[in-house]
Amino acid sequence: MSAAVAAARSAAPAAATLELSGIRAGYGDFQALFGVDLRVAPGEAVGVVGPNGAGKTTLLRVISGLLRPTAGTLRYGGHDLTAVAPHELPALGIAHVPENRRLFPHLTVEENLRVGAYARTARAHFAERRDRVFSLFPRLAERRHQLAGTLSGGEQQMCAIGRALMSGPRLLLLDEPSAGLAPIVVQQVFALVRRIREEGLTVLIVEQNVAQVLRVVDRAYVLETGRIAAAGSSAALAADPAIRRSYLGMH
Repeated sequence: MSAAVAAARSAAPAAATLELSGIRAGYGDFQALFGVDLRVAPGEAVGVVGPNGAGKTTLLRVISGLLRPTAGTLRYGGHDLTAVAPHELPALGIAHVPENRRLFPHLTVEENLRVGAYARTARAHFAERRDRVFSLFPRLAERRHQLAGTLSGGEQQMCAIGRALMSGPRLLLLDEPSAGLAPIVVQQVFALVRRIREEGLTVLIVEQNVAQVLRVVDRAYVLETGRIAAAGSSAALAADPAIRRSYLGMH
């Protein structure tokens, strides 16, 4: 564990604020984010919505350390996240559910959950957290010995969220949780997100399904071509004529 993580763990409160200021990032010569400012307070559910190619996944990759910003500051609980390696984030209380789930298909459901509890501090709580995941997702309990690659899309998403919860996070990053799922399954996934946040977990979710995400978050940012185009409460954005016309198909 790096000195930065050790210091953060000893000094960070049980719940912390995520703050991004002037974040710029890209891939080689391609600029994906242009001066993004974003804040997520403890206990909040915040959404980042926008079309394909807006930079939503890039934004989460920057927060989780998979992509280093070229400019700007990124802090969680007052500590600089750019000094933290991606594999050290669970020790700070941050878990990332990536786009397309990224499960280990040849491992069982329970083995995937065990991977989520790989950190030394999480291993001691494996049984307790596994049982909590199974209470949130009873379907996973039924399929605990089934290979993850044989699950349905909705079940795989449940397993991916469950794996992230195994580290005992305070901040959960969700990347396009509704992608590729049938409408009825999308509703189930968002109902589970609502339940998770009602239990006090801080959630940052990036999503194309604007109508669904605005029902479960407190606030949202609209990201367009790498820039924040609008921000506000979910109610205010849902009532905004431009948002209704562009993203909700309403006039």
